[in-house]
Amino acid sequence: MPLDLADVSKLDVEPGTLPETMSAWVIREETMGEPKDAFKLEEIETPEPGAFEVIVRVMAAGVNFNNVWAALGKPVSVFGYADHPEFGHHIGGSDASGIVWKVGEGVTRWKVGDEVVVHCNQASYEDVEVHGLDPMAAPSQRIWGYETTWGSFAQYTKVQAQQLLSKPKNLSWAESASYGLTYFTAYRMLMDQAKIQPGHNVLIWGAAGGLGVFAVQLCKAAGANAVGVVSSDEKGELVKKLGAVDYINRNEFSGMMRTGNETAEEEKARFKVSRDFAKKVKSIFGDAPDVVFEHVGQATFPTSVFVVKPFGKVVICGATSGFNLDFDVRYLWMRQKQIIGSHFANAYECMKANQLMAEGKVSPVLWKTMEYDGVADAHQMLHENQHLGKIAILVGAKDEDEGREIEGPGAIRAEVGA
Repeated sequence: MPLDLADVSKLDVEPGTLPETMSAWVIREETMGEPKDAFKLEEIETPEPGAFEVIVRVMAAGVNFNNVWAALGKPVSVFGYADHPEFGHHIGGSDASGIVWKVGEGVTRWKVGDEVVVHCNQASYEDVEVHGLDPMAAPSQRIWGYETTWGSFAQYTKVQAQQLLSKPKNLSWAESASYGLTYFTAYRMLMDQAKIQPGHNVLIWGAAGGLGVFAVQLCKAAGANAVGVVSSDEKGELVKKLGAVDYINRNEFSGMMRTGNETAEEEKARFKVSRDFAKKVKSIFGDAPDVVFEHVGQATFPTSVFVVKPFGKVVICGATSGFNLDFDVRYLWMRQKQIIGSHFANAYECMKANQLMAEGKVSPVLWKTMEYDGVADAHQMLHENQHLGKIAILVGAKDEDEGREIEGPGAIRAEVGA
């Protein structure tokens, strides 16, 4: 029997001691399907920390599309790898804020009672890549709460100690749980992979979406000029508020979107619209962009390669419109452009990005805060594209303002979308 939801924020154990069981939203292999049906509230055994691991009392959790995939079992089921065969369940949630509740052997940096944000990259300490190349290159690299279980949709979560970051004191628990996965991804893409510099011109696809809102703010913080591509003028005004110099409504250039099934004549017409789009971009910047921020994939990638300036960079972290990309490669090699792949971020990058959040130079953009009983519904909303931005889930926190310790810029409340 699951715990009474009214008791989720109440604990009858002291920090340093764990209860035998906890409440968790669990996906099992036999329940996979629509998110509203796949997530089930269960009372399960509370995990104990191993060496270099920490148990965090979850105060708030962030909702991401990866656990829509986990619920659906698409594009692949999560149950065949990482720690899922060992435990037989999936507890999702790849963003969290909370309180260190118990530490495992070997943990010295963090102590019981510390208030933290959790980043979602895990890797084995035994992989040599962790100790000199980049943890993102380690063969054991996994995204916690998606490729592993023990995510944040539970009263307690188990993480590696290196996943912890100090919670910004100017943010509530809900705000602190809303940004990690997307923000840290955008930071690595722009700051470390594309290496944006003051004065660079950066074109950002989906600038009002979960990645884009942070890409725009990072450009402003770095002294770069951002132009956002959005699907409405309302979203365009938001990205200008976040620091973009201007925006382009992609509906004015809908013919540039690539399906991959164009006839020769259709491709010729599509390319003409891409040329018009490139002229619009250049008219705003005064030049072609130095960097294009990509995550859309098939529909936009040919235009991205075409529009970026010679010796410019297209940095990509995903492909929401399709991962089979085709483009006119002559515009790549003859103009010596670069395509750079990027995936989440390492702990050092997460720490640097989190500092900007604590300093108020970047802010979360939060649409809705929901109660703990809304986990399944929140993922169904994402699946049906009914959301307008980032959703936070209250777990240990009783309201969306709890946890803010000092005055300062909090989350930007706005209706945003991809």
